[in-house]
Amino acid sequence: MEPFEIEKYKEIALRRMWWIIIPFLVSILIGIGLSLKLPRSYRAGTLILVQPQKVPASYVREIVSIDIGDRLRTINQQVTSRTNLEKIINEFNLYNEPGRHMFIEEKVEKLRKKISLDVSRGGRRGTNAFQIFFIGRYPKKVAEVANTLASYFITENLKLREDQAIGTSEFLTDELETIRRSLLEKEEGLKRYRERYMGGLPEQLDTNLRILTRIQQQIVANQENLRGVENRKLMIQQQLAETAEIRRARVAQAAEGETRQPNSLDQLKTQLASLEARYTQRHPDVISLKEKIADLESKEKTDSKEVQEVPEDRGRTQAEINLANQLREIELQIRNLKAEAAQLHSQMKWYQTQVENTPKREQELMSLNRDYRNIQETYNSLLSRKLEAEIAVNLEKKQKGEQFRILDTAKVPIRPFKPNVRRILFMTVALGFALGCGLAYLRETMDTSFRRPEDVEEALQIPVISSLPFTYNARELRRIKRKKILTVLSVGLTFLLLGVVMVLSIKGIDATMNFIKNIFSKL
Repeated sequence: MEPFEIEKYKEIALRRMWWIIIPFLVSILIGIGLSLKLPRSYRAGTLILVQPQKVPASYVREIVSIDIGDRLRTINQQVTSRTNLEKIINEFNLYNEPGRHMFIEEKVEKLRKKISLDVSRGGRRGTNAFQIFFIGRYPKKVAEVANTLASYFITENLKLREDQAIGTSEFLTDELETIRRSLLEKEEGLKRYRERYMGGLPEQLDTNLRILTRIQQQIVANQENLRGVENRKLMIQQQLAETAEIRRARVAQAAEGETRQPNSLDQLKTQLASLEARYTQRHPDVISLKEKIADLESKEKTDSKEVQEVPEDRGRTQAEINLANQLREIELQIRNLKAEAAQLHSQMKWYQTQVENTPKREQELMSLNRDYRNIQETYNSLLSRKLEAEIAVNLEKKQKGEQFRILDTAKVPIRPFKPNVRRILFMTVALGFALGCGLAYLRETMDTSFRRPEDVEEALQIPVISSLPFTYNARELRRIKRKKILTVLSVGLTFLLLGVVMVLSIKGIDATMNFIKNIFSKL
């Protein structure tokens, strides 16, 4: 690898100076021309601070919990909607340059592309902040549109937060009403269940057991009373039978002591049989005797009927009557005791059923109470959130919640955002210099003439004995002098243009043009 010979390249640069200067000057002029002729676009931005709510969160919990980035994207969609953009276009008369017709859809789409949003976290005072940028051709309009967009963002944020707070409150109100109806239904169901199974509820188990014990004691006492009354009944029945037997014996003895009447029915029948043995049936004595027998038989039948119709108490003694009355009272007591026993057994069976069903009722009641408590807890939670939502709604209406506050309003931009003059000039200078050096080196490599004795020896491989210096005549000397003057002027022009490029890149096109105008106006 040959060593880098700076003198060699210096000679080449001096020899091919115009190949370097001309492309360099042309590129600088092109860069300056592009900087002056390209349409300039200005950008203005508004810095907005996301200010937290003024009331501490420990007192009023914030219900608008959307992330700031998501909320800004939502607001950005609303702000850049066609309706809002059409208002801005009509208000500031945008994209109405003469000789250029655009449909409203094209204007809206172009305006939407010129709006940008930059969200930065951890801004001033440790809070969130964001910037709204707008790019346009006219600086004043750009600043006005940026400020208008910022006001739209603030308005839409307030509206979004208030709508969300109101929507949350309305949703909680509807849910609270639904849960309240469910709670009332559960309360009514619990009430009906208690009414339906009253007496068999778990909390009445001890009472039922005590009542069941008392009923068993009453049944034992009832059985003892019933046995005692039945024994008394047997004794009275025995006494009554003995008294009746004595009375019947007395009546029979009295009847045997009476003398039978001669015309009794048996005697008459005996006489009739004796007469029929002696006389015919048509004998007057036989006929008369038959008539008497018939009368006596008829009379006995009537007497027997009267005897059957006579009350049982007739002929009884006072002792029998008293005993019969006592017997009826005892029978009534027995019926009452048996009815009481049946009632006690029925009650005991009912209470036994209630005691046996107590575990089942306890399980059912536990399930009902659990559902009721769950719904009640949900209702209380929703009620608390509903109150918080109402406070949050008042907070948003009074603008005490999180707000967007403008820190820096959009100023009228001085330096254009596009084109980037500094970058264009730097690129054209670098490109021109590289192009000039490349053309000079290319031209040098294409030149086959010998410049030094060493070149001859190296190319022809023969030694050089002597070399004579080149002499110029007067005409050539004048040409060389003019060439040097032109070179100096060219170099001066180059430095002048480089100065212009530096001023343009530092001050900007508008400031430079205004500076030049002021100089010419003073002259």
